[in-house]
Amino acid sequence: MKAEKISEAVVRRLPVYLRHLTELHKREVMTVSSQELGQKLDLNPAQIRKDLAYFGDFGRKGIGYDVSYLIEKIRHILKLDRQINVALIGAGNLGHALSNYNMYLKESMKIVAVFDSYAPKIGTKINMLTVQPIEELKNTVAEKNIRVGIITVPDSEAQRVADQLIEAGVEAILNFAPTVLKAPAEVRIHAADFTTDLLSLAYYLDNGKETEIHDDGKQPEQVDR
Repeated sequence: MKAEKISEAVVRRLPVYLRHLTELHKREVMTVSSQELGQKLDLNPAQIRKDLAYFGDFGRKGIGYDVSYLIEKIRHILKLDRQINVALIGAGNLGHALSNYNMYLKESMKIVAVFDSYAPKIGTKINMLTVQPIEELKNTVAEKNIRVGIITVPDSEAQRVADQLIEAGVEAILNFAPTVLKAPAEVRIHAADFTTDLLSLAYYLDNGKETEIHDDGKQPEQVDR
């Protein structure tokens, strides 16, 4: 099946499978069934089998999946069997945290350049990387074969930065700014809006207990539903 026909939901589940399989490999687990994966990941085993079947026949009936082999195949599907260079734009607190985290990841996607437009940050170090002026973005993207950009700037600057990344030739953007970005169809944008995710958790607090506001502005006693 052609990659473009595979849903985004399937693609987003593949890293979840990979993360758990990697943990199994560290514990020297040799094989795992879709049932075991489903129980651990709270997913339907049939869904797991269907997801993996889009890309090939990786399991053996009655035995399950070879953990090492499946890790290798999923990494290939996700294009993680090669190094993918990433640029981060925004050397604030979040940018520092992401760079620090990425430094210790044993993964193929690596932040190889950090940029900012605030003069006092230019020339400072984040781990082994020197913060560069945003004016150097286009040349650095070409020199370091950067394919992905991460945006951690204020929302008022995010679209301008996205435009610069697109002009420089990046193929995908992970956006942490709380705004919707516009981009040509060939550039993939994912939003990492943890503020919205955090605020939405409030809906689920109090174990399903709800309060109602009457027209007179008074709150009745809390009720369980």
